[in-house]
Amino acid sequence: MKTVIINTPLGCTEIQGDENGISKIHVMNEDIEISTKIPKELKEAVLQLKEYFEGKSTEFSFKINPAGTDFQQKVWQELLKIPFGKTCSYLELSKKLGDVKAIRAVASANGKNPLWIVIPCHRVIGSDGSLTGYAGGLWRKKWLLEHENPVKQESLF
Repeated sequence: MKTVIINTPLGCTEIQGDENGISKIHVMNEDIEISTKIPKELKEAVLQLKEYFEGKSTEFSFKINPAGTDFQQKVWQELLKIPFGKTCSYLELSKKLGDVKAIRAVASANGKNPLWIVIPCHRVIGSDGSLTGYAGGLWRKKWLLEHENPVKQESLF
C-alpha cells in the first residue's frame, strides 16, 4: 500500500492506494509533513483532487477500491450518484436504497466512507436542510458544499 500526504485548502490529506485503486482519502486535523514524492499509483488521484480544489474539475475518474461491508458498498455506490453541486437528505438516500427505516444504518455507512470528497458523503444533509454530522467537521462540509455550489452574482444590465 502506497501513501502520500498532500496539502489542501481543508488541511493535510492522506491518500492510500495501490495498483487496485485508491482505498483511502482522509483529511487530518493536524499539520504533518507534506510528501515530496508521489508514488505513480497515486499520481492521478493527487492531480484530480488538486483540480477539484482549484475549481477545474467536478468529477473523479481514477480507480477506487474502498473496503467495506456489502451494505456500506451499496450506500457508497448510491452516494456516487449525487451530482456535483447538489445535495440529498439521509431520508431520500434511504428511500433510494429501498428501506426508509434503514436511515440510521445509511447514516452510519455514510460516516464510514473511506474516500473523502470522491465518494461525496458531504452532499448528504438533514431533511430540514441542516448540515448534520460530518466526520471531517461541519466547517469542512459547509466549505465543500459552498465550493461546489457558489452563489453566482448576476449582472443588472
